[in-house]
Amino acid sequence: MRNASWYSRFAKASSRFCGHPPVFTFAVALILGWLITGPLFGFSDTWQLVINTTTTIVTFLIVFLIQNTQNRDTEAIQIKLDELIRATQGAHNALLDLEDIEDKNLEAFRSKYRALAATARADLAAGNQDTGTPEP
Repeated sequence: MRNASWYSRFAKASSRFCGHPPVFTFAVALILGWLITGPLFGFSDTWQLVINTTTTIVTFLIVFLIQNTQNRDTEAIQIKLDELIRATQGAHNALLDLEDIEDKNLEAFRSKYRALAATARADLAAGNQDTGTPEP
């Protein structure tokens, strides 16, 4: 289970690295350094092009790294939630793998749970408890 691809390992490490405060501080310092050099270069088009190109390239690459990490994390959370549903006595196994069903079917499940929530809030307003395991 530990055989992650080189890209997955790289994306995760890069995402972690880029999320640290010193990296943010370095980025701010880089921008401040660029601003300070403005008068030195007469605020030229080349001077502006340097920051525009640099930030565009960095942003473009980081988006893919962060998206990969986020997709993996989301997938892991979904699997963990599926396992909790599977292992919980009385849980509805039809809720497993909901992220892969059609939108109209997902909306049907959502409507059922909204109705349950509305009923529970009405019970609370009436002074009753909102606990229990009602059927959706």
